[in-house]
Amino acid sequence: MAKKKDDKQKHVSVVTKKSLQFFEEYINNPSPTGFEYPGQKLWLDYLKPYIDESFIDNYGTAVGVINPKAEYRVVIEAHADEISWFVNYITADGLIYVIRNGGSDHQIAPSKRVNIHTDKGMVKAVFGWPAIHTRSGEKEEAPALKNIFLDCGCTSKEEVEKLGIHVGCVITYEDEFMVLNDRYYVGRALDNRAGGFMIAEVARLLKENKQKLPFGLYIVNSVQEEIGLRGAEMIADRIKPHVAIVTDVTHDTSTPMINKITQGDLACGKGPVVSYAPAVQTNLNKLLIETAEKNDIPFQRQASSRSTGTDTDAFAYSNGGVPSALISLPLRYMHTTVEMIHKEDVDNVISLIYHALLNIKNNHDFKYSK
Repeated sequence: MAKKKDDKQKHVSVVTKKSLQFFEEYINNPSPTGFEYPGQKLWLDYLKPYIDESFIDNYGTAVGVINPKAEYRVVIEAHADEISWFVNYITADGLIYVIRNGGSDHQIAPSKRVNIHTDKGMVKAVFGWPAIHTRSGEKEEAPALKNIFLDCGCTSKEEVEKLGIHVGCVITYEDEFMVLNDRYYVGRALDNRAGGFMIAEVARLLKENKQKLPFGLYIVNSVQEEIGLRGAEMIADRIKPHVAIVTDVTHDTSTPMINKITQGDLACGKGPVVSYAPAVQTNLNKLLIETAEKNDIPFQRQASSRSTGTDTDAFAYSNGGVPSALISLPLRYMHTTVEMIHKEDVDNVISLIYHALLNIKNNHDFKYSK
């Protein structure tokens, strides 16, 4: 018999006060695609008490390992990079035009404050935009890559360059972490440093609960997902895992201007999202669903037509085929500076990955026919 709504168990928080302090610091630290290292160092420093060893590959993917000598290798993975911009052209009068580094949204840029990363340190700038008074009576021109620009207070190209700014400098928004209505975590780059945080919390729970895994666990924080799953491709080849559980964000479709017919019916606060896609190995996916049901973890379902668009695809199609699955975190306003995730969903993703690991046996065989 199904439980009545009144019988719903009270949610027990997994994230601790200390964990939350790290999460805030981790989100506030910029980690643009191709320049993730400072954030990776923060992440590894937090993770180290809960693992046996760690390493960083040539492009910055960070890995913590539990039971490194074990032959059977299980990966839990998220990606570390955030969308950003590159300096592309500096005008004679000191304005800066940009190109994307990842899927940055040109429509949200005007009036945003940014940090330009240089060898001399951070340089403050703003995305300028013509005042409404100067646009009246004319056809409105929408923000586009051809017309959004940065103003760092300089009046010449030479003055810009003296600040250390050159073509190729990376640019990030300066918006920071906050908690909204004691219900949502809000900030930039929750896609997908929330994932990095959650897999680190899984390692913490394993350590604090004195759980001994019968296999090697590789906690992987990959780089360069936003420009094509590149970090995951590289690290999958190095680790050669037997199983991979990936966590990333997916769209909360309950807010205005999103078509549920095409995007699915998903919402923050209703639990982790389990995906169905060609790259998702069915037997591993069944293990996740059975784990959720057994542990009273609420979950939602999502279907992807060809690919998941996440690092799941990179792991699944590596090394002759690796049983892989995706656990997604519902998120509002993806690729903006006010991404929102529900506190209970974060706890439940952590719990689902944690309990799923306890259900994976040494040399677990996920083949369809044995």
